Amino acid sequence: MQDRQRETPDASRRVLERAQGVLAEQMAQPLPPGLYLVATPIGNLADISLRALAVLSRADLIAAEDTRHSRKLLSHFGIKGELTPYHEHNAAKERPRLLARIGAGFSVALISDAGTPLVSDPGYKLVCEAVDAGLAVTSIPGPSAVMAGLTSASLPTDTFLFGGFLPPKAGARHKRLEELKAVPATLVFFETASRLAKSVADMAEVLGPREAALARELTKLHETVTRGNLTELAALIEPGTELKGEFVVVIGPPSPEDAFIGDDQIVAALKQALQDESFRDAVRSVAERFKLKRSRVYELGLALAREGRDEP
Repeated sequence: MQDRQRETPDASRRVLERAQGVLAEQMAQPLPPGLYLVATPIGNLADISLRALAVLSRADLIAAEDTRHSRKLLSHFGIKGELTPYHEHNAAKERPRLLARIGAGFSVALISDAGTPLVSDPGYKLVCEAVDAGLAVTSIPGPSAVMAGLTSASLPTDTFLFGGFLPPKAGARHKRLEELKAVPATLVFFETASRLAKSVADMAEVLGPREAALARELTKLHETVTRGNLTELAALIEPGTELKGEFVVVIGPPSPEDAFIGDDQIVAALKQALQDESFRDAVRSVAERFKLKRSRVYELGLALAREGRDEP
């Protein structure tokens, strides 16, 4: 034990020197023009990657969801690059300007308030238009509340579906949960403190007593992960309880018995998909969503189409 304690300072120094060397090597290289999607910490600033620091320090422009919030992060690491706001309210106006900068040979880094851009955060349309314009798009991976919640929940991780935020209104929330009820995967949702009690109660009602976990304030000082089945977790959160923090809700997959997909459920999903998609695309998306043979969905789609033609 004493030998190990004597070696620790030297080992720590070697790690520090290696990390400094990697960062210095990254920063010495020019940053090619393009759009860089940079993941930033979801709470603990030490979670930022060396590559993220190198990109943010060299980018010609940093587009941030909230410049005041992001400036604190950048100041912490001594980064003084040009900062511009990019959020849902100004995206339509700012997108052409950012794309023009990239097209003119500049590098633009996109960051959200926390975690990985585009995951329940702005940026999707910007990436699509950048790709359509033939501009380089590079992801700088790192912190993600989705992955942190999933991996700490002690639930199956081989197949999962991220559902973002559920609808705020009870009726729409029930409908969405019914759509996801038979999906043979672990479900991951974000939820606000103010809506958590009602959402978990609805989850218990629609999905039953599946194993689940409530992850709160991940990577932060007061991080907690509460595990149990949905019925138990719903009982723990009494309506009116004042909660704080941000939550990730992770729910285990249905049992094999619950995973059976009936024809009525497939037809209902097809009707909804056909509102926005062609017949072919609707069949494909429903088959992929429920992990079914496309031939089964196709036959039900044809029957649905014939039924529509036969109506007076």
